[in-house]
Amino acid sequence: MFDLTAEEAKLLLNVALMATGRNRFKSAAKLFAALERFRPDAPEVPVGKAIALISAQQFAACVDYVDQEALPRFPGNPMLQAFKGMALMRLKRDVEAREALQPAAEQTSDPAAAQLARGLLDS
Repeated sequence: MFDLTAEEAKLLLNVALMATGRNRFKSAAKLFAALERFRPDAPEVPVGKAIALISAQQFAACVDYVDQEALPRFPGNPMLQAFKGMALMRLKRDVEAREALQPAAEQTSDPAAAQLARGLLDS
């Protein structure tokens, strides 16, 4: 058994996101699974996985993942809420999307998440 350093985890996360960007979703999923196992305390891992699910057009799976796994571990995480809202919008569940996006848009702890959520609300 071994542990990943923060630097190694960041590198693997970047590789997983690059795989996502190249539509290599199976490879990305394997990397996210390893990261979740070895770095369960890192909120950027479920955020990356949400990005991968949206990129793979697995919108319902993204909502389920965020609701059932990610937000219970990181309650109120604004970026997770923003990506959940994005997935809900793609599913044309606009009322639920707004409910997810509004708290993310109004918070000040994560400006990038707030900007993303406000942009989605304005679209």
